[in-house]
Amino acid sequence: MSRARPGVPAVRPLPAGLPLLLLLLLRPAAVRGDCGLPAQVPNAQPTLGDLQSFPEGHTVTYKCKEGFEKIPGKPDSVVCLPSHQWSELGEFCNRSCKIPPRLNYAFLKKEYSKQNYFPVGSIVEYECRPGYRKDITKSEKLTCLPSLEWSKPTEFCQKRSCPNPGEIQNGAINIKTDILFGSSISFSCNKGFKLVGATSSYCVLTDNSVGWSDPLPECVEIYCPDPPVVKNGIMRGESNTYTYSQTVSYECTKGFTLVGNSSLYCDVKDDDHGEWSSPPPQCKEKSSPTQAPVTPQKPTTVKVLTTGAPPTHQKPTSGKVPATHHAPGSRTTVGFHATKTSKGTEMSTSGVANYLYGHTWVTLTVLLVTLVILG
Repeated sequence: MSRARPGVPAVRPLPAGLPLLLLLLLRPAAVRGDCGLPAQVPNAQPTLGDLQSFPEGHTVTYKCKEGFEKIPGKPDSVVCLPSHQWSELGEFCNRSCKIPPRLNYAFLKKEYSKQNYFPVGSIVEYECRPGYRKDITKSEKLTCLPSLEWSKPTEFCQKRSCPNPGEIQNGAINIKTDILFGSSISFSCNKGFKLVGATSSYCVLTDNSVGWSDPLPECVEIYCPDPPVVKNGIMRGESNTYTYSQTVSYECTKGFTLVGNSSLYCDVKDDDHGEWSSPPPQCKEKSSPTQAPVTPQKPTTVKVLTTGAPPTHQKPTSGKVPATHHAPGSRTTVGFHATKTSKGTEMSTSGVANYLYGHTWVTLTVLLVTLVILG
């Protein structure tokens, strides 16, 4: 009959912290004199990297956690001492406002410019930047509030004003907003003048004050060239110089006719040079008068009418025929009747005279023959 084997005791878990202790006991003798992990510091954490043990003289630096800032003057690191213990380190991180805000019109006084720890209740002061002046009715101080925010600043610095820019003869100064530090003004000239100099100026720092960056420009009068001479023409309104809107006019000499604009005026183009409003006129020779065409007139036919029988051809007798002797009961009538020409036009009564005048001998012959026959 065999002997029963005693039971194997149950495995119990090791006490808390014992594994780290065993690790330290089992490490090589060469490193048993090193310091272990550094102690915890409120509101901070050490910078260890991958190290688990630290030889004598090794330094470990702590960094404040987010939302906390290092208190100036207090240490933030520990050293592994020959006793294999870390040096003591007190609390050095505290809640703080962030760096005070940057203002366009002021900057922190020198004693606060390099500080980064501002616990609740801290007060900082500002001073005005160049180009600004202090408003004595407002405070230049800010306070770190319990919410870790800075109190809101009032605009305790005001812009300085540049001197009155003055006036430009024959021009204008255009002020966009004001004449305070940082503002600008522009310049322009009246019609007929051109600007010589800067077109704008800025209110800037000058030594310990403010002033204008550029002097006022000048507005110089614009001239037109001499007006052109017109051949066979006369110009009125001549002058030594010709400025904006000045006018000259032209006339032609006898026997010539003006073609084009009779007057020109000095105009300004692109605000920097002058030229005449239009090309000059021309004086052209008058053309010779042409004879008006004669209006065709109705021709007139002369017709001899008698009351007796048609005459017979008789042998002429010698002797004188009394000029006043007429056949009894007979009368000669000369009638004028308008008739048509070969071209179909009629000669007016007024043309009869011309016709008779041109044919006087025919008329006289007809009359003489008639008298002889009747006699």
